[in-house]
Amino acid sequence: MNIKTAQSLVKEALKEIKTISPDEAFKMTEDNKCNLIDIRDIRELEKEGKLENSNHIPRGMLEFWLDPESPYFKEGKLDLKKEMVLFCAGGLRSALAAKTLKDMGFNKVSHIDGGFAALKQSKFKIT
Repeated sequence: MNIKTAQSLVKEALKEIKTISPDEAFKMTEDNKCNLIDIRDIRELEKEGKLENSNHIPRGMLEFWLDPESPYFKEGKLDLKKEMVLFCAGGLRSALAAKTLKDMGFNKVSHIDGGFAALKQSKFKIT
């Protein structure tokens, strides 16, 4: 059996998606130009805290909550015309998730380099 490693999937995703810095994400949030989406598990949020003004969509539900055809679609939760800016704990899951959203047809998608670990060192407020 010859399976791809998770690391190789992340590497491939990074070639296809836009990666932004925490400062770029902060500016986009200030300018109201993006949906800031935290894809970490709920237990991670409870333990580490959450970013002010971010939307929590667990990684396992991302495609379903953003698909208007899905019974799980969250009508009005996000502005689908704005850029989807994803982050996780360190930037690996969000890279894969950003690629998946691109594959779904979302054109304005990016992920934050370094994830929540980097965001904690930025201008964002943790609640």
